[in-house]
Amino acid sequence: MANKEEIKKELDKLIDIRTDFLAYFDSNLAKKNNGMEFDFEATPTLDAKKVYEHFFKLDYQARKLRGFLVKELGLKAK
Repeated sequence: MANKEEIKKELDKLIDIRTDFLAYFDSNLAKKNNGMEFDFEATPTLDAKKVYEHFFKLDYQARKLRGFLVKELGLKAK
C-alpha cells in the first residue's frame, strides 16, 4: 500500500507536469479577456506532437496517481 509521502510525491509531480503543460500554452498562444483566457482562434495551429507529449505526461501521471489512491483508499477500480 502506498503511504502518504508517496502519494504527496506523485501529486507534486502531477502539479509540475500540469505547470509545464500550461507554460507551453502560455509561450505559444495569445491571450484574450485581459490575459485570463487562451485565444485559440488567434493561434489556430500548435505543434500537435508537443501538445500530445505534454498531454501524455499529464495523463500518465494522473493514471499513476489514481492507482495509488485506489489502493490507499481501498476503492474498486473501474
